[in-house]
Amino acid sequence: MKPDATHTHGARDSHGTETPTHPLDRLTPDEITRVRDLLDQAGHLQEDTRFAQQIQVEPPKAKMLEWKAGEPLMRRVVSTLLDRDTGRVREAVVDLDSDEVVSVDTLPTDKAPYGQPQYLFEEYEDVDQIVKADERWRDAMTKRGFDEAAMERALVVPLAPGQFGEPDEVGKRMMRSLTFCPPEGRRNPWSYPVEGLVVLLNVTERKIVKFWDEGIKPLPDVDGDYDHEASGERRTTLKPLEITQPEGPSFAVEGSHVRWENWDFRVGFSMREGLVLNQLTWRDDDNGGEVRPVLHRASVPEMVVPYGDTSECRRWISYFDAGEYHLGKNANSLEIGCDCLGVIHYFDGHVAADTGEPMSIPRVICMHEEDYGVLWKHRELDGETQHSRRSRRLVISYFATVGNYDYGFFWYLYLDGTIQLETKATGLVFAGANEPGLDLPHATEMAPGLYAPVHQHIFCARLDFDLDGTDNFVEEVDIKRMPMGEGNKWGNAFTWTENRITEAGGYLGDNTVGRSWKIGSNQRKNAVGKPTKYHLIPEARTTLLNADESTVAARASFATKHLWVTEYKDGELFPAGMYPNQHTGGGLPEFVKDSGPVDSGDIVVWHSFGLTHLPRPEDWPIMPVDYSSMWLKPSGFLDRNPTLNLPGGSSDAPSCCDTNVSRTDGKPSEGGADGSCQCGCSTSESGE
Repeated sequence: MKPDATHTHGARDSHGTETPTHPLDRLTPDEITRVRDLLDQAGHLQEDTRFAQQIQVEPPKAKMLEWKAGEPLMRRVVSTLLDRDTGRVREAVVDLDSDEVVSVDTLPTDKAPYGQPQYLFEEYEDVDQIVKADERWRDAMTKRGFDEAAMERALVVPLAPGQFGEPDEVGKRMMRSLTFCPPEGRRNPWSYPVEGLVVLLNVTERKIVKFWDEGIKPLPDVDGDYDHEASGERRTTLKPLEITQPEGPSFAVEGSHVRWENWDFRVGFSMREGLVLNQLTWRDDDNGGEVRPVLHRASVPEMVVPYGDTSECRRWISYFDAGEYHLGKNANSLEIGCDCLGVIHYFDGHVAADTGEPMSIPRVICMHEEDYGVLWKHRELDGETQHSRRSRRLVISYFATVGNYDYGFFWYLYLDGTIQLETKATGLVFAGANEPGLDLPHATEMAPGLYAPVHQHIFCARLDFDLDGTDNFVEEVDIKRMPMGEGNKWGNAFTWTENRITEAGGYLGDNTVGRSWKIGSNQRKNAVGKPTKYHLIPEARTTLLNADESTVAARASFATKHLWVTEYKDGELFPAGMYPNQHTGGGLPEFVKDSGPVDSGDIVVWHSFGLTHLPRPEDWPIMPVDYSSMWLKPSGFLDRNPTLNLPGGSSDAPSCCDTNVSRTDGKPSEGGADGSCQCGCSTSESGE
């Protein structure tokens, strides 16, 4: 049976046009077109005006919580307008309920703390043309033995320049560029860095400002191709693995609204953030089916990729893939059988192209169910009676490709009330070249002469909790050893501490004491008289490794702590600020400074997590997925295990095994306590 797929484009009117039905629905092509038309009719668009960013202005939260179906949708859109010939930047707010331009404000990008909008696709093309026409670049390429044909096929990479306070850079729209040049017939340019060449461009003036040539290094003599043609005959040892749900999936979808088991939420999509989960609630069957809020909004609005190499080619690299390039705008159209397996439901996404016209990304979000092994199991004291239930999770995911790297963002909802966020880093490692066989302090050798700098991928999740209401708190939980003596006579004791966080700020994890955090309700208690809570369990890996005095530490301050807690305020969405590109630093430090106490009231939790990458030969020519994650587990949120009534297996009940599933020895499968059953105990399974 082949995997199946369905699509959601949103509600449609009698003419087949998408129409939003909820304030938090994804932007539609019609709305994007209307925004452009309204700005044009009001005289705010010139021939050189481009839409560097466009995002929904979400309604004030207080109004959103009171909104009822049939009321005005409160749909507003803010567009960042860039005039390419002058570099002027404006923010334009359009009200789609009234079809009015509410405001247009010019941003002071030439004054501290500066900042520039995200880059345009057409600017990437400009960089390629400008660099390849420059005589200094052409001479440097000629000295390295490249002919005209090689220069034509060279990959000139347009890159965010960082912020270092240099007079010819601050307040101007700049980019840096590196060069990669594959030999003729090779299809993977990233394995052939032209080491030593760095170009600094003024994108507004369309000219090169600085040119560096650190000296000639040999082009790696490697075969970097990894596609079907290069990798040879397919292996035949893997037998078919079919994912079937003959009765269809267990979820129900209406527009952006999803119901799955006890979970209820809305799927959003942002040009900048990509996937957004809105109004996530849990139906509490043990309390009469009460619908209880958990998260008002959850997303990954920023990430930073700082490099640890001191060479001129890479000492400035610290990419903000959302704030400089857009994660949503660079999202993939996903393919069934490749990116997703099972019975799939897709959501389309729509963003503004550089010109402000709608650009659709079909199948941008994938949703499906996965079997997740044993949920719980026990064998009774009689040695024969067994009980078990299988776990299942709902997967909502998307992938974004920013240059060489690909990032998957996966939200998992589990049957027991657990939430997991997992990121998957893959794609092509950003490499440099040098003499083979060197031991370099800031880079590893992946292949002969191909060196990859040490770097980090640090993500920041924004978690707007409304746990049983908008009056929440956070407490820091440490596991505590106890010395021998009074209270620990035999030395076996250990305990824990729970300290409530009262002041907004950033907090470090500590795996030596098992540090974690709990988000609780000031309004509700559970069956044992304690506040209802969710438990944030971090990986607590290395935070930002750049020096505290570095410019990237100021710009990516969110990555210097594992947890931040701030008072909720409308519009505070981005942990590095609205425009981190060439900005001296903003976002969370400003939110903390303006925040009130956080031991009660509406709060936002920001969690930074990720990995430090010491590249290895196995990461070349294409990198297997590297995982990072965080968990949110109910901790006194529910009064007991909510999965007791799941269908499943018990040796004192009918067999859970389907008779059409074979054992590994080829005999018919049989249920029972002898463990002979090779199938799961769920009536339908799914996998990634």
